[in-house]
Amino acid sequence: MSRLRVVFAGTPEFARVALEAIAAAGHDVVLVMSQPDRPAGRGMKLQASPVKQCAVANNWPVAQPRSLRLDGKYPDEASAARDTLLAARPDVMVVAAYGLILPQWVLDLPVHGCLNIHASLLPRWRGAAPIHRAIEAGDARTGITIMQMDAGLDTGDMLLREAVDIGDDNTDRLHDRLAELGARMIVEALADIGALVRTPQPAEGVTYASKVEKHEALIDWAQPADAIVRRIRAFDPFPGANSPLDGETIKLWAAHAVPSPMASAAPGTILAVSDAGVAVAAAGDSVVAVTELQRPGGKRLAVADFLRGFDLKPGQVFG
Repeated sequence: MSRLRVVFAGTPEFARVALEAIAAAGHDVVLVMSQPDRPAGRGMKLQASPVKQCAVANNWPVAQPRSLRLDGKYPDEASAARDTLLAARPDVMVVAAYGLILPQWVLDLPVHGCLNIHASLLPRWRGAAPIHRAIEAGDARTGITIMQMDAGLDTGDMLLREAVDIGDDNTDRLHDRLAELGARMIVEALADIGALVRTPQPAEGVTYASKVEKHEALIDWAQPADAIVRRIRAFDPFPGANSPLDGETIKLWAAHAVPSPMASAAPGTILAVSDAGVAVAAAGDSVVAVTELQRPGGKRLAVADFLRGFDLKPGQVFG
C-alpha cells in the first residue's frame, strides 16, 4: 500500500473513527478540516468537534472555515482555506459527515479527488440523516457506501458498498456499527486508490434523508404501534421521542409493539401499567409497550424504576 497525503474533512464522532483508522493505516494526515466550534452543554461554552479534538491530540493542522465558496458569505475564509489546501498538496481528500458543501474547486484539487463515507446503501437515503431515516422507515438493511464525490448531493459514483442488518438497533447502536464499518472500508479504498472501479448510482430507488428536526420527536399516537416504535428507536439519542402527560413532557427511549387482547381505546390512552412496561393504545387496536422513560431534568430509567417516582395509571392519556 502506498502512503498517501490525506486531507480529512469531518465533524462528529462518526467521522473521528474513520480519521483515526486512516492514521493507524500509515497514511499522512496533512490537514484536518472540521466545522467551527459550537456552543454546547448547560454553560453553552464553545466546544470543539470530535474530529478537531482528535486532530489537536495528534498535532495535525486544523482548518475550520465557515464556508468553502469563494463567492459565498465568507469569501476571505474560503480563500484562506484554498491556500491551506494547496499548501497541503493532498493525494486524496476523505470526507465524512463534514457539514459543508464542497464546491468544484475543492473536488478537483486532490490528485485522486474526494472520497465520501456515506452511511447508507446509495442511492437510498442520500442526505443528512441516513441512519435515522433507515430505522424510521423500517428498512431491514443499511450499510456504508464509499463514493467518489461530485457536485451533487451524494450523487457520485460508488467505489465500495457493504450492507449490514439493522435488526432492532436504535440510532445510537447502529451509528457505532456503521462508524466502524466505514473506517474499515475507507482504509480498504485508500489501499486500492488507483484501481477502484467506479459504478454510477442507479436512477431507481433514490430517497432523501432530511435532517432530523426537534419537532419530529413528538409522538403521534394515532400512528400504528410499529411506526411509533421505529420512531422511538430512530430518535435515540437525538432528539429523543417524547409525549406530554399531565403537564410534563416525558421522553420515551425504548418500546416494542405488542398484540392487544383489549378493546380499542383512544390513541395515547394508558391501558396497563407494570414493571414490564407501560401499555399505550396506538392506531386501531395496536399497542406500544414502553420500557424506558425519562422525566424533564431526570435520568433515563427502566420502567420499574421510573414508576417508583411517577405514578402512572390506566386511563391517563398521553397527548
